[in-house]
Amino acid sequence: MSFDDLLAANREFATDFAYGGFDGVARAGVAIVTCMDSRIDPLGMIGLQPGDAKIFRNPGGRVTPQALEALVLGVHLLNVDRVLVIPHTRCAMASSTLDQVRERIGAAAGQDVSWQPFSMVPDQLAALEDDVHKVVSHPLVPDTVEVGGFLYDVDTGLLDRLA
Repeated sequence: MSFDDLLAANREFATDFAYGGFDGVARAGVAIVTCMDSRIDPLGMIGLQPGDAKIFRNPGGRVTPQALEALVLGVHLLNVDRVLVIPHTRCAMASSTLDQVRERIGAAAGQDVSWQPFSMVPDQLAALEDDVHKVVSHPLVPDTVEVGGFLYDVDTGLLDRLA
């Protein structure tokens, strides 16, 4: 598989690159935890630009230990004072069972994948409330940090605050 098209696009991108020398702080003071789904434009959906926010993505948009690590770093070192946790509608992690996902991946991979863990989300609202609580109650996230839980609708582009 060739990467030539992507490297050509990168060279074009770099011709007017505007972020050289940037210090890496979140200019808008925002951190986002969301899903890896390619239908999500984390910055565009809330009117931000590169450099404005710290973004952590994973399957299901969950607040994992790694996401908490990123948020603590963001809060204390990178100007973050607002955190948005944003799962989305029609998420495969929320609309499938573990057995269904393993079956699909096993069929595609041509091997048994029963050993591979996947973090399914059987109840998105309960998971979102739990994830917001994880951030709010973390001893290294001060009370001054605003934390909200939102559901992104992949069909309308709208956010709905749920937690």
